[in-house]
Amino acid sequence: MHGLPGNQPESVLMLYPALRSLPTEQFAAICRATALLRLPAGTQVFTEKQNCLGFPLILAGTIKVVKNTAAGRELLLYRVEPGGSCIITSSCLLAHSPYSARGIAETPLSLLLLPIPVFEKLIAENGLFRDFVFHLFGDRIAELLQLVEEVAFHRLDQRLAKLLLAKGGAIHATHQALAEELGSVREIVSRLLKGFAAQGVVGLGREQITVIDRDKLKQLAGLDR
Repeated sequence: MHGLPGNQPESVLMLYPALRSLPTEQFAAICRATALLRLPAGTQVFTEKQNCLGFPLILAGTIKVVKNTAAGRELLLYRVEPGGSCIITSSCLLAHSPYSARGIAETPLSLLLLPIPVFEKLIAENGLFRDFVFHLFGDRIAELLQLVEEVAFHRLDQRLAKLLLAKGGAIHATHQALAEELGSVREIVSRLLKGFAAQGVVGLGREQITVIDRDKLKQLAGLDR
């Protein structure tokens, strides 16, 4: 398995146990054919209308998958973490179509890029790998449907309150970063946060938000009903 350095093959198997079902020689051949990529934070992993080059297996770091709105805002669709799968990549590979969103390294990233022929062979011949890909398809589609519902039917103040609750008590994030997650703009998010602070719900600091009254924040999120 000299295609990957050190203990990387074992790391792959720990994060993607479906590959343990492969014969040793087949897995070794995949490791020899697959390059380990290390990308700094902020790198564009893929862009809209780009053809897919392979199937990523994330070993460390996070990819955020975003879609630009007509107004030029950036809407976070989902994140891909170690052991996870990017459904947009999967759909591009299965449908032989270009990307419909962008993937950005949110943190320093280590990943393997399975060549397209390897991915197609695994989907066709390996039931566990195929189940892994389609199981995550189902989970991601459920997440995206929830996102559509929130964007279409929930007020921004409710969505912001819900996001703050999900992030915990002490949140290290800029107003711009929160706006990007919500598909909004910094000025609106800053105004809402100042309103939350005026009600004694949160405390605001430099790139930090502290939840003071979690029950009240739940009311603002519409979760107390």
